[in-house]
Amino acid sequence: MSDPIIVRDDGFHPFDGAEPVILAPDTQTEELVDHLHHDLIAIDFPAMTDGRGFSLARRLREIGYQGRLRAVGKLIADQYAMARRVGFDEVLIPAELAKRQPEDQWLFRADWQDWDHRSRLAG
Repeated sequence: MSDPIIVRDDGFHPFDGAEPVILAPDTQTEELVDHLHHDLIAIDFPAMTDGRGFSLARRLREIGYQGRLRAVGKLIADQYAMARRVGFDEVLIPAELAKRQPEDQWLFRADWQDWDHRSRLAG
């Protein structure tokens, strides 16, 4: 089994071996302050349809988390832009997913700063 892949705005990167604190998507807001001192926090996405991790990431950033924030679990390329908008720095994906959704599919969503659906609707 191959190592997972880290996805960032500039493409695929080899797994760095870092062992973050991993938060479940149902972690309560009051528990988040206990983790602000960590350099790397990962938020688990147990299912592609479970968006609680996006809300949790936003809350972490709103209360002042400055470290690296990684999404892990069942995310797909279509969710990359949302992950970046709410405060994730990167997404960790299994090597098998990287084969099914190669780097170009993730890079296609790396323009997350240029695409603001709400502004376009209000436009």
